[in-house]
Amino acid sequence: MQRLPRDPRDDYSPEAAESRRRVVSDATGASLEHLAAFSFDPEILPGNMEGFAGVAQVPVGFAGPMLVDGEHAHGEYFVPMATTEGTLVASYSRGMRLTREAGGITTTVLDDAMQRAPIFVFDDARAARDFGSWVSDNFGAIKAEAETTTRVGKLRDIEQYAVGAMRWLRFNFTTGDAAGQNMVTKATHEACRWILGQRPRGLRDFALAANLDTDKKHSALNNLHSRGKRVVAEATIPARLIREVLHTTGEDLYRLRQLSNLGSLLSGAVSNGAHYANGVAAVFIACGQDAGNVAESSAGFTFAELRDDGSYYFSITIPSLIVATYGGGTGLATQRECLEVLGCYGPGRALALAEIVAATVLCGELSLGSAIAADEWVSSHDAFGRNRPTDATT
Repeated sequence: MQRLPRDPRDDYSPEAAESRRRVVSDATGASLEHLAAFSFDPEILPGNMEGFAGVAQVPVGFAGPMLVDGEHAHGEYFVPMATTEGTLVASYSRGMRLTREAGGITTTVLDDAMQRAPIFVFDDARAARDFGSWVSDNFGAIKAEAETTTRVGKLRDIEQYAVGAMRWLRFNFTTGDAAGQNMVTKATHEACRWILGQRPRGLRDFALAANLDTDKKHSALNNLHSRGKRVVAEATIPARLIREVLHTTGEDLYRLRQLSNLGSLLSGAVSNGAHYANGVAAVFIACGQDAGNVAESSAGFTFAELRDDGSYYFSITIPSLIVATYGGGTGLATQRECLEVLGCYGPGRALALAEIVAATVLCGELSLGSAIAADEWVSSHDAFGRNRPTDATT
């Protein structure tokens, strides 16, 4: 049986990619001609993936323009969205048209931190409690050790959580324009090496992570304390535009919002929104973000008010939006182009990207909610969302 080539010297050459495709094609009978159609030099991929064989081509469309009035993003944006779901780009564009004609979307970043949460296990609860006091007293030294590993990352504070003889330390770092998971892991590891070297009394076990940092998963802790950027997007829609663009009324939107709140409560959902994940995932894939972070970034809180004049105030809050404009997949060929469309490639632009993503989510929530309220949801998907494959039987 043929094996995939493993020589690291050829790992990112076009020849190695072709060899891998040939092995898989011979073994499975699958044609990989489209996987082979890529326009960039695979030499740019070290650090992004291993065993490169080709590309998965996800269609990209531009929704918008979307008008944003943020502290970091300001102006009109064409938003790149990578998706295979019909109606998605059209629906977000409708929400963007609506909010643009209403005067735009106000965006605000409330918090920004990335975490790693090691656990220290002691002989008894008193030793764990005393260790917690020692950590507070020695925060300056711990911070200095952590920051020896990074030019950008800064240790902001350390939260502490105690259960029995266990003490979790949740290190909160600012990470500049990087998403920062690897950065904070390395920095926390260095800080913990120093802590362990001080031989805390009664310590009998340690792990660098034990799920309290909630990496790649959402949590109630993130709802309260944030992970990545905590961002709010808000807009007020006049009654006239609700009728003309959304084909419904503020009263019906507000009624549906109350029903949706109760449905979220009944189901035990971590979010009361309609489909945050659609907008987050589409922008993430187009712009080289870590797709695994959609798990954390797609949960949030939707709030609405029906005003006396018939207008509709609408806001979304994403407590754990993890985005980057530097590092990771942001420098790859098409991903960089999409970030450049938004003016968000490179240092100094991560908070702007966070505001743009949040504003995009708001547009999608308004559009989908109105489609349900106006009973246009099914007809829209019938018109735009069915690709009817040639080999389909239904």
